[in-house]
Amino acid sequence: MDMKRGYYEDIQLFESNVVLFWSISFLIFIFTLPLYVPDYHFYLLNLVLVHIILAVGLNILVGYTGQISLGHAGFFAIGAYGTALLMLKMQLPFFLALPLAGFIAAFFGFILGLPALRLEGPYLSIATLGFGLTIMQIIGHWDFFGGRTGIQVPPLDIGFGFILKTDVSKYYLILIITILLVIAARNIMKTRVGRAFVAIRDSDIAAEVIGVNLTAYKTLSFAVSAFYAGIAGGLFGFVLGYFNPEPFNLILSIIFLVMVVVGGLGSILGGILGASLITILQFSLLKNIKEMPYIGDFLVAVSNRWFTVVGLENFGSIVLGLIMIGIVIFEPLGMYGVWLRIKKYWRTWPF
Repeated sequence: MDMKRGYYEDIQLFESNVVLFWSISFLIFIFTLPLYVPDYHFYLLNLVLVHIILAVGLNILVGYTGQISLGHAGFFAIGAYGTALLMLKMQLPFFLALPLAGFIAAFFGFILGLPALRLEGPYLSIATLGFGLTIMQIIGHWDFFGGRTGIQVPPLDIGFGFILKTDVSKYYLILIITILLVIAARNIMKTRVGRAFVAIRDSDIAAEVIGVNLTAYKTLSFAVSAFYAGIAGGLFGFVLGYFNPEPFNLILSIIFLVMVVVGGLGSILGGILGASLITILQFSLLKNIKEMPYIGDFLVAVSNRWFTVVGLENFGSIVLGLIMIGIVIFEPLGMYGVWLRIKKYWRTWPF
């Protein structure tokens, strides 16, 4: 049995030379993707990376701290609108506007975390849901935010005359930011702050008895998670180039929660896996139901027989719902649990 004999063994980034080797190999692979992957795939890859940032942050709140949120689409919108407007209205550079928008989202996360001191379960869900719906209504009816028309994102100028125009060039920027934030989340969970989050999740009463400040750590968890959502939203705006309030709705918050549950609660890797799977399903495999091989024609026939062709796109939501139900029933640890079994199998192969 592997036994850690010191604190630095617990917080080290690479647990062994094997992990170091495969980590470097994976980094080389993702940084060289443009060499052997067509350019049109990078729009989807950028969306995957953006959702990974958000899912990792949401997992800190839901998976590690045990606080439910159905309002993360609101933080996502704050990041998107905040970054774009700071660059358009105040002429701030991208590398200043993006983190500032993230801190604005974190401030609202702190405010939203205050009800979590007295609410839990479905009551907290309703409170966060109300926040998300309020944000959508405000940005949709205020001309400062472009109203229902939306806003055009400014050029992605990273300074020194470099303007990122293609999806491939944006991919490298988003990839670097994603790696840094994932490492930061992993390190946070190894500190006393992360351990306090886990203690609150397991039993907030016991955590308070042993000296954990519930007020500080619950609001901090909301703020950190909202910061990640704000950064993801800011990058999301540049991936799209133009956006309006419509995408930032309740369904988006639910999809974010599905990413975390499917990937695996309380796991950084789970957030990565869940965001990757759900994004690819939603924006690629399930986007054009009619064109799906083998079952596309069958689903069209079913829709014509019992539903309407207009509602054919709802099959995507049905599939996502079935995936989530299947994960909850057959694999409570999510995709992370599947990964653990695969790793355990190959560690003892061929025995």
